[in-house]
Amino acid sequence: MNEENIDGTNGCSKVRTGTQNEAALLALMEKTGYNMVQENGQRKFGGPPPGWEGPPPPRGCEVFVGKIPRDMYEDELVPVFERAGKIYEFRLMMEFSGENRGYAFVMYTTKEEAQLAIRILNNYEIRPGKFIGVCVSLDNCRLFIGAIPKEKKKEEILDEMKKVTEGVVDVIVYPSATDKTKNRGFAFVEYESHRAAAMARRKLIPGTFQLWGHTIQVDWADPEKEVDEETMQRVKVLYVRNLMISTTEETIKAEFNKFKPGTVERVKKLRDYAFVHFFNREDAVSAMSVMNGKCIDGASIEVTLAKPVNKENTWRQHVNGQISPNSESLIVFANKEESHSKTLGKPPALPARLNGQHSPSPPEIERCTYPFFPGTKLTPISMYSLKSNHFNSAVMHLDYYCNKNNWAPPEYYLYSTTSQDGKVLLVYKIVIPAIANGSQSYFMPDKLCTTLEDAKELAAQFTLLHLDREHSLFNLDLCRRIWRK
Repeated sequence: MNEENIDGTNGCSKVRTGTQNEAALLALMEKTGYNMVQENGQRKFGGPPPGWEGPPPPRGCEVFVGKIPRDMYEDELVPVFERAGKIYEFRLMMEFSGENRGYAFVMYTTKEEAQLAIRILNNYEIRPGKFIGVCVSLDNCRLFIGAIPKEKKKEEILDEMKKVTEGVVDVIVYPSATDKTKNRGFAFVEYESHRAAAMARRKLIPGTFQLWGHTIQVDWADPEKEVDEETMQRVKVLYVRNLMISTTEETIKAEFNKFKPGTVERVKKLRDYAFVHFFNREDAVSAMSVMNGKCIDGASIEVTLAKPVNKENTWRQHVNGQISPNSESLIVFANKEESHSKTLGKPPALPARLNGQHSPSPPEIERCTYPFFPGTKLTPISMYSLKSNHFNSAVMHLDYYCNKNNWAPPEYYLYSTTSQDGKVLLVYKIVIPAIANGSQSYFMPDKLCTTLEDAKELAAQFTLLHLDREHSLFNLDLCRRIWRK
């Protein structure tokens, strides 16, 4: 135990000595019978609890907890989370100083208890004016591997990953949108456990590791979105991927109507994937079985049921700051599969807080064009009179955000460096003049980009994220993705 933990939040001088902290934790252990051990930057309470027999609880029993006051510990936290059910393990992330890192993971003995914790404790006021966020936490067993030679086949990548890391189960490789004989320059590697994936990431992450003479990029892949069975039973939309760029919506509709004419309501195609909407679920399921693996315009397609978006959190952000907007109110199994994790392959969309008011789930504006007929009446307007969901660019969101808070526009400063293979890499530093003398003088992401547009977009996304943190508003899905990694 450290001799003292001092909470300096907002200039307060609340002191909790090491002796008091230790006594409180010992009292908790004596009362509950749980063990406690600190290792690798986290303190584990339980895991398993006293008298536990058998394997650990299944996937889906753990919740993530964010925005925990830094001077709050297990003696205060455990009783709160015990209200939802029996705790199997409580893991509090710790700083070297003895303060907690502001987040924890709580594993219950059943999925029902975990869901109850989310319902009753998300946005719970744990101290006056301090609200925590609680959401489901899923172990990630999948890594993203970038900068792979595009001519490599799945079998070659699988063999190579098995040679350099342990616990590899499978490799997911997607063909290029423009040349189906090549991959997209990245792959997803599935491991037998989260621990195996974490050990592999630790080995590969320094940036000096090479495959086939190429320095690879390594990151966590976004976990698959889990949707409850009851919701999936109502889905009547298919997700179709690996289409040719040239394939039209009319062709897709015609192909899916072949097995039973008149069953397809409409088709929405985006680049090399599409959503096929059916009038009823039975026809969608039948079409999925018939069409999966079929060829359309020479490309072998993959067909699955589309997963409904979580309407409580329409805006989704990746661990590297990339935003993927939902299409037609549907998402697919892994958004990172649709664009390179180190580039901004899709138009981003971020909510902006206006004068302290934050709306995490604005309705998404459909991105399409309409005919402009001669004589159509046009009215001059200012972009600032629009709603935030009219913007798909983080750069525009940041400008909009500053204007609505009566701040001067953000200032962008460009910097560059050179990669090991001679590429020019770019990054922007952003200064918000209105807060430049405050807690943070500038904002700069920890990723470099190869194009100017991507660098500016990433910097704006990074700035919006940190502005969100500074104002102490908790974007649940965003924090879960960042801290889980």
